Amino acid sequence: MKHLYTISKCVATTVALLFTLQGAKAQLLPDTYFNIDWQLGVPISESFADKTSGWGMNFEGGYFLTEEITVGGFIAYQTNFRSIPRQTLTLSNGSALTTSQKHAIFQLPFGVSGRYNWLPDSICQPYVGLKLGAAWAQISSYYYLYQQYTNTWGFYLSPEAGVSIFPRPDMRFGFHAALYFSYATNSGKLLSYSIDGLTNFGFRVGISF
Repeated sequence: MKHLYTISKCVATTVALLFTLQGAKAQLLPDTYFNIDWQLGVPISESFADKTSGWGMNFEGGYFLTEEITVGGFIAYQTNFRSIPRQTLTLSNGSALTTSQKHAIFQLPFGVSGRYNWLPDSICQPYVGLKLGAAWAQISSYYYLYQQYTNTWGFYLSPEAGVSIFPRPDMRFGFHAALYFSYATNSGKLLSYSIDGLTNFGFRVGISF
């Protein structure tokens, strides 16, 4: 998938620049935070692409309104798959298709985020957060040499609980881990399949600075 390859290259470049930019960030962007996470997603009540997948990333940044409260923005992506053995599908126009398939759902949510943080001066800084925004999703079926797909938009909601770990609290560079639940209102039809809402849970691990 070309979009995954392109995103992966951007992630690698971003991570390579982090150590260079850490000192500049402390001077130019005080009272801010940034997270870059690898993400694992588990679909709930979704039969089109129902396999747990580690093809996900989360990017988030925000501003500390107080030591406890932050607001900011996020963008993430997640791809889940399912392999379908050879079968015959009856299509809406009365024709039939006999084939094996590879199903994929690519989700790209983005929007605003907020957090409430505890123990802001400690090594381990737990928090609860909420993400709200829009979600673009591509629903795809691959068979033979063909891809058939549909694009959808929906509203996105995702609460999470996590912790940022800073070995040196006076230097904001450390690790991040979180559990999340997400729901998007995307719906669509493809071949003889239909989707009404995308629900996931999973976890994220990465770096925080």
